[in-house]
Amino acid sequence: MRRADSAAAGTGGSTETGPGPARVEQRGPLSGLRVLDLSRVRAGPTCVKFLGDFGADVIKIERPDGGGDPMGDDRYSSDYVNAQRNKRGMTLDLKRPEGVAVLRRLVETADVLVENFRPDVKHRLGVDYDSLAAVNPRLVYTSISAFGESGPYRDRPGFDLIAQGMGGLMWLNGYPDQGPLRAGISPADLSAGIFAALGTMIALLEREGSGRGQWVQTNLLSSQIMLLDYQAMRWLMDRTVPVQRGNDHPQIIPTGAFRSSDGYFTLSTVGNESYRRLCHAIGAPELAADPRFLTAALRDQHRAEVNAAIEAVTCGKTTHEWVEILNSAGVPAGPIYKVDEMFADPQVRATGIVQSLDHPKLGPVEILGQPITLSRTPAQFSKPPPELGQHTDDVLREAGFGPDAIAELRRHQIIG
Repeated sequence: MRRADSAAAGTGGSTETGPGPARVEQRGPLSGLRVLDLSRVRAGPTCVKFLGDFGADVIKIERPDGGGDPMGDDRYSSDYVNAQRNKRGMTLDLKRPEGVAVLRRLVETADVLVENFRPDVKHRLGVDYDSLAAVNPRLVYTSISAFGESGPYRDRPGFDLIAQGMGGLMWLNGYPDQGPLRAGISPADLSAGIFAALGTMIALLEREGSGRGQWVQTNLLSSQIMLLDYQAMRWLMDRTVPVQRGNDHPQIIPTGAFRSSDGYFTLSTVGNESYRRLCHAIGAPELAADPRFLTAALRDQHRAEVNAAIEAVTCGKTTHEWVEILNSAGVPAGPIYKVDEMFADPQVRATGIVQSLDHPKLGPVEILGQPITLSRTPAQFSKPPPELGQHTDDVLREAGFGPDAIAELRRHQIIG
């Protein structure tokens, strides 16, 4: 991989809030990569966040007026700070040929470009894969679209909610006879970003042997469908249309949410032996011998009855008591947290998923870290989101533009 300027790579020491010794400042494992980020909203920044957190020199390219991205309306919001960390920022007007010419100069020394324009837009601007690969054949060009780069819906606008509906999730989520229900997060956006990051790294690894980049594509619709996993396979192979099951697992009973004396908790059983352990742990061994519940198939047929019988017992103790009792008996169980309760849990803190970032205007803030742990070269969180155009001059100088050329670009409002 190309080695970028150490100053440009800009990795700093981690300020992890979890226990353990302080990390020594080091270059990240991707510090040799230069990434041009043309993405907006959530899926693209999710992809790029993985690269930047592990040391890539990410250059966020925005319009000179800062518009075009609803997340950019408040650069100090919690969402923006979390999504746009570990980047440098520049402005460039890609609607003008002079701006595209500047981008082509930047592409000459870039390893990766990430974009989530609608398919027709990038071709109209002249920043599509074929055009830029002609400038740099080693470029890994990563596209995230709503519906894909081909097919009858390729030019439609699309967002996470649309993909949740078309991708089958909303008709699986919720309770029977209560209509479809969206998930409380953005699974299509987030999964498309994660798959795009994975595809980018696969293409970079392949480039080590071939010396050539390639076009990496993913989209919200197929990413959402991929998340259906076994539910999708129930149709593809079994020709069974999955239905809404509320908090129940679609096939494994009892598995779901149960009432305690002070709230709710989850438990999960897999197989007959696990079910028998549950019955004995809650002090209801008669449920293990009940002929209606002897096998997984019978428990599925009588799911309402077995769930009601279990809940009649679990209402007698607190969530904390049941979590301790069931885990001690080898039956997985856990509390159902609100978000503030979740972050107060000692195991959550121990994972290191909460990280600290120093922001020049907001001060120290907590952000989401990475669920990926590398023993020698962990993710680092040293750079707050850039101000609009903060590093424009630096990036252009690195690409060989002199002071007069930069001033001329600014005079013509190609850059901000």
